[in-house]
Amino acid sequence: MIIHGFNKTTLLDYPGRLACSVFTGNCNFRCVFCQNSSLVLEPEKEPVISDREVLDLIKKRRNILQGVCVSGGEPTLDPGLRDFLTAIRETGLPVKLDTNGYEPEILRALIDDGLIEMVAMDIKSDLDGYAEIAGIDRFCPERIEESARLIMESGIEYEFRTTVVREYFTEKTAVGIGKWLKGAKVLHLQDFRDSDGVMVPGLHGWDREHLIQFRDILRKYIEKVEIRGTDAG
Repeated sequence: MIIHGFNKTTLLDYPGRLACSVFTGNCNFRCVFCQNSSLVLEPEKEPVISDREVLDLIKKRRNILQGVCVSGGEPTLDPGLRDFLTAIRETGLPVKLDTNGYEPEILRALIDDGLIEMVAMDIKSDLDGYAEIAGIDRFCPERIEESARLIMESGIEYEFRTTVVREYFTEKTAVGIGKWLKGAKVLHLQDFRDSDGVMVPGLHGWDREHLIQFRDILRKYIEKVEIRGTDAG
């Protein structure tokens, strides 16, 4: 597997666990608010870390770590993902996969084969607004719907998460997401923060009052909705 980043210790990327995080390159989306545009657009220019080196470090730290998060980019595009996850599982550590959900068959196989214990799927928008944010031609919403349904029915731990951008997220968006994911266990709202690595510069986050408003709308449909990165809760 081609690894472009490795965080040896994190308390943020795998909820409730002291974990390490592995970052792959490439992505099948071009999301306007992506914070890792260099990994998406020009992964070949990013440093590469040997997967063997990363696995050796994970094995050495397996008595300290409580899990491994595999993120990106989009990990499901890497042909070496299955072998890498298999090697991690041999250490006895649980794996959390971060994904955009556009490769449902790969996701299904990883779940069915017991290679991941948790999935975090990004929900970019309601289904009406997805294509605009994903930024790709011939966008197929059915693939996103299939992955969300698969995750909700899988029996493994999961979370959905949505980045809230003022230019793209409204009350209508919140209602649309809520109706689509009705019955889901958890959704985290993440306020947008501009940075040098954003795909499209000049976007804005919402204020605390609006974030709470969106949260309360979504709580009508989803069991647990929380706001990350603010004391709004």
